[in-house]
Amino acid sequence: MKELRLPPDPEALRSLTAGEEVLLSGPVLTMRDAALARLERLVREGHKPPFDLSGQVVFYAGPTPPAAGRPAGAIGPTTSARMDHMLELLLEAGAVATLGKGPRSADAVALHEPYGHVYFAAVGGVAALYGDMVDDIEPVAWEELGPEAVYRVTLSNFPAIVAIDASGRDHLSSQYASYRRD
Repeated sequence: MKELRLPPDPEALRSLTAGEEVLLSGPVLTMRDAALARLERLVREGHKPPFDLSGQVVFYAGPTPPAAGRPAGAIGPTTSARMDHMLELLLEAGAVATLGKGPRSADAVALHEPYGHVYFAAVGGVAALYGDMVDDIEPVAWEELGPEAVYRVTLSNFPAIVAIDASGRDHLSSQYASYRRD
């Protein structure tokens, strides 16, 4: 399993292959439905967000408050396909990778190669376990959104798979296709 330090070096991202298992360590920005909607509104109105997405990994997640002596009681990936309509906005703002769960739409997959973007997928349903892989968490913007605010979360050996690599190869869709019965 390959270890990847975050924020990722562009060359390290380009070297990843769809289907490869990775351990992610370092800071990510959490964003899900409410934060992405606010970001979209700001950009549409010609404003800059109160944080920089350049070179960042966006984790589609909403961490829970501290618990069990941990900075986040739980943190788990949310369904990435729900965020697909916002992916191009994130890429134009400089995000280099996303982390979530499940497959992406064909339109989202098509954006990966031109932007050199990577999509990491993690297993859903184990948010409490993932809480042990958070070293630090700090609010970045829109705290009134609660768990849907933007947080900088420092991950430690967070397991994921390269679901879509920077060349646009889609591991999940190829896996689904291999099991599909026509």
